[in-house]
Amino acid sequence: MIEKKLDVVVYGSTGFTGSLCVKYLKENYPDIKFAIGGRNKERLQAVSDKYSLGCKIFVADGDDSKALDKITSETKVVLSTAGPFHRYGSKMVASCVKNNAHYVDITGENFWVRKMIAKHHEEAKQKGVRIVPACGYDSIPSDLGVLFSATSFGGSIKSIFSYHTMKGEASGGTIETMFAIRDLKLDRSAFGAFALNPKNSVTDIQKKFTSDKVSVEKNKTIKAWTGPFVMAMANTRVVRRGAALLAENNSGYGENFVYKESAYYSKRSSAYITSLMLGVMGLVIVTPLRKIVRPLLKQPGQGPSQKVMDGGFFKCKFVVTGEDDSQKIYGMKGDGDPGYKVTSKFVCESALALLGNHENLPGGSGYGGILTPSSGLGNVLINRLKNVGITFEEIS
Repeated sequence: MIEKKLDVVVYGSTGFTGSLCVKYLKENYPDIKFAIGGRNKERLQAVSDKYSLGCKIFVADGDDSKALDKITSETKVVLSTAGPFHRYGSKMVASCVKNNAHYVDITGENFWVRKMIAKHHEEAKQKGVRIVPACGYDSIPSDLGVLFSATSFGGSIKSIFSYHTMKGEASGGTIETMFAIRDLKLDRSAFGAFALNPKNSVTDIQKKFTSDKVSVEKNKTIKAWTGPFVMAMANTRVVRRGAALLAENNSGYGENFVYKESAYYSKRSSAYITSLMLGVMGLVIVTPLRKIVRPLLKQPGQGPSQKVMDGGFFKCKFVVTGEDDSQKIYGMKGDGDPGYKVTSKFVCESALALLGNHENLPGGSGYGGILTPSSGLGNVLINRLKNVGITFEEIS
């Protein structure tokens, strides 16, 4: 295999989150050989000038396979923030698999990930190329939080229920994806509870006891009010795929492992108000009102002030129940707006975890496929995140 000159290419670096990734790599990893890429040469040059990069610039549209091949043939890892990914990501993933470049992104578009699995998983697996979507706030806290909790607990696990709270703003890219889904006319199977799972990886017990329905209620175990979590639809599918892939490598959580996800609140009123807001937003997205509301919200590439990003946070609690019905609670938390500051940290550290020897990554050297953070990056990424201020802990 030809030795590649670049460690990482940040594709989509002119967007808000992409620019944060460039800043993060420049300030924290000056020895990393990275380049930037995107669709607009002038905007890319502006990013390079802003951060005094002096690095290589790749101009490549998401539909230009030849230009994308230039990127993937020269770099070890592609870090993509160019969403919505169903519009701009498919040919990049194909190019990465073709040219043996590992890949991470920040998508929450599981319907798109499902297509990538169908098209590229087997070839990526055979070639040892790790394609790892969902390396932002969708879905690293859920997927790695479950991995940490399961590993810390030890033994066979019956279930893990996770509970999330956060302070931050939805990114323009996330909002764009939510509104775009309505126009895609997707098959209902794309949203099934096990939509991302490998074939024949779901047991009858898992089918029976897996439910994504969440109502507002007082949870005595975590001593808080719980309700629907806006990101659960994306996160739960990623966690379930990760668990199944780990099981294929004899490191799963339990034969009939069940996962569920909710938000948590200190006050009942907060739980009800947030649930109501989610319901209203759902109605807006599926009705003609979306054409009126969408222009009023953030657009792709737009984000908050530095003050707002610094003032954000996320916290997660994971209630682990063993096969013997014993329970323990674990936690994961970090400072910064989850959708921007934390996401850029997550995805950059994910990309860097793919550099060097893969022996310590899940599956070992030569393992590949369309993976998840837990099944593709695992404890290597957990340790990297611990070193940059993300807390993983046993609560009780």
